[in-house]
Amino acid sequence: MPHKFYGGQLSLYSGKARAYLDWKGVDYEEFLSTTEVYKTIIVPRVGRPVIPVMVTEDDETLQDTTLIIDHFEAEIGGPSVYPDTPRQRLVALLAEVFGDEWLVIPAMHYRWNYNEEWVYGEFGAVAAPEASREEQLAIGRERGQTFKGFCPILGISEQTIPAIEAGYEALLADLDRHFAQYDFLLGSRPSIGDYGLIGPLYAHLYRDPASGEIMKRLAPNVAAWVERMVNVREPLSGEFLPDDTVPQSLFPVLARMMREQTPFLQKTADLFSAWNEANPDTEIPRAVGMADFTIEGVTGQRIAPPFSLWMLQRPLDYYRGLADGDKAAVDELLSAVDGATGFSSFTMDQPLAFEQFKLVRG
Repeated sequence: MPHKFYGGQLSLYSGKARAYLDWKGVDYEEFLSTTEVYKTIIVPRVGRPVIPVMVTEDDETLQDTTLIIDHFEAEIGGPSVYPDTPRQRLVALLAEVFGDEWLVIPAMHYRWNYNEEWVYGEFGAVAAPEASREEQLAIGRERGQTFKGFCPILGISEQTIPAIEAGYEALLADLDRHFAQYDFLLGSRPSIGDYGLIGPLYAHLYRDPASGEIMKRLAPNVAAWVERMVNVREPLSGEFLPDDTVPQSLFPVLARMMREQTPFLQKTADLFSAWNEANPDTEIPRAVGMADFTIEGVTGQRIAPPFSLWMLQRPLDYYRGLADGDKAAVDELLSAVDGATGFSSFTMDQPLAFEQFKLVRG
C-alpha cells in the first residue's frame, strides 16, 4: 500500500518534498489538498491547515519537508541527498536554509505582484475542483487574500521591491553560470541543498506563468535545472563531485546568503533569546517581532520566525560537531566566502526541536 502525500502544485514546500520523493523512488500516491481533505485528514492529524503532509503506509503522520526527507533517507537507505564529506555537507545544509527560509521573499513577491489573477484561479480549482470557473475564481480570491496578506510581513513593500527584484535577478545570474557547468549544486546527484532551492524556484518562480517567463528568459540553465529536479528520469542516480569539491561558482550564492540572510537570522536569534527569557513556559510563537533585513543595500523589516533558527541549527550543529581536521577544511572554505564569519560565530542561546508538528525548546 503506497504512502499518501497531501499537497498541491501551488505549494512551495509540496514541490520540495515531491521532487525528493520522486528521486528517492518512494512508492506514494499524491492527493490534492482540497477543503474536504483539510477538514477530514490534515487538521485532525496535524492540528492546523498546513501542507505538505505525508501519511506513511504504517499510518504515521509526517509534516515538514525536512522531516519527510529525513524519514525516507533512514527508511529506504541507498544513495543519499546528504553528502558524506564535510565541505559539501555543510554547503548543502546551508543552501537548504537559504532556499526554504529566504527565497520565500522573491517567491511571494513575484507570485502576488506578477501572477495574482492566475493564482486566484489556481486556488479556486484546488479548493473546489468541481465548481464552475466563475465559482472557482470567487473562492480563489477569498482564499488567496490570506496568502497575499503575508507579503508586507515578509518584508515585501514599495520600498523593498526594487531591491528584491535586483537581488533575485543577480541570484539567477549566479545560479545560471553554475548550472551551465553542473547538473545540480554539487555534481550529478541532487543534494538536500537542491531540495531547499527547488521549493521557491519551482512552485512560484518557474510554474507561475509570468515568473516562469522571467526565469526562462534570464536564466535558461536554472529553468533546465528546475525541469531536471521535478521530472526525475533516473531515481537514485548520480554522484557528488570527488574530493569534497565545492565549485567556485557557488561562492557568490553562499556570499549572498551570508550577506542577506545570516545577519537577519542573528537579529531573530537575539529577539528570540529576549522573548524566551521573558516567556520561559510559553509555547513558541510563529514570530517574535519584526527585524531589519537588507537586500541590495535597501533595508526593510519583516517578521522574525523562530522556525528559521531551527533550520539554521542543522548546519550550525553539523559545523560545531566536526572533528578538527574536517573543521579546518570547512573553515578554509568559509574563509573564501565573504561574510561567512557571521555564520561561524553565530550565537543562539536556546536549542530548538520540532516535535508533534510544532517548534519546542530542545
